[in-house]
Amino acid sequence: MLVTLFVSLLLTCTSAKDQNVVLSRLNDTKAVEAFVASAEVVLVGFLEGEDSHGYKELLAAAEKVNSVPVAICSVKEIWADYSVSSDTITLFRKADNHQENLVVAEAVKLDVDGLVNFISTNEVRYITEYNQVTAVGLFNSEVKTHLVIFANRGSEDYSGLKDKLSVLAPEFTGKLLFVLINGALKSNSRSLGYFGLKSKDLPRVGIYDGNSDMKWLLPEGDITVERVQDFCQSFIRGELKDVKQAGETNPKTEL
Repeated sequence: MLVTLFVSLLLTCTSAKDQNVVLSRLNDTKAVEAFVASAEVVLVGFLEGEDSHGYKELLAAAEKVNSVPVAICSVKEIWADYSVSSDTITLFRKADNHQENLVVAEAVKLDVDGLVNFISTNEVRYITEYNQVTAVGLFNSEVKTHLVIFANRGSEDYSGLKDKLSVLAPEFTGKLLFVLINGALKSNSRSLGYFGLKSKDLPRVGIYDGNSDMKWLLPEGDITVERVQDFCQSFIRGELKDVKQAGETNPKTEL
């Protein structure tokens, strides 16, 4: 009973007419912190009120993108904690501890489709399935190193590796982004070729370092959490610099 009362004091709900979406209203710092920590990706509208430009668009976008929790914070005293000074729609993501701000006053055109696109292109998760949309958020991230999981969609490996390695991804928050690439998709053949792979070679796991434009493959064998963890740690310790890059014909040293 007390717990229920406490939660209701932290979160009150608001809804707009003719909308099916009900958004949590965050009224203090603890409520915002709890909401941001509640999922891998969340969206907070730091908006003055229901009459603010962007409010109705945010409600409509929340209805379309139901995979991302959305809330409203109208308490300006809290905004400064998140470096927000005017009406702003902010996406928070855990995979790289990133905060992406869409300042309403600076938006050239703020409509529902544009807001949905903002969410979709920045929806980077602990394991992000690669496509043309998610590529924007991945390559705009300050984390330039990717642990790449190559598998063919439809195979047991695709969902199996995603589930298995998802427990490992949080350990490397801010260091590596985990990316799942569907090798059965023709448009991804260039990514496979960059690592010297073909669809028939999968599943495989590699690391791409965008800072040095270098890439390595985990040697063939069972793809276990322990092996991938050691592979990631080897990169962080700088031990892969002397290991052959994926696709090289004259290796320096085998891992």
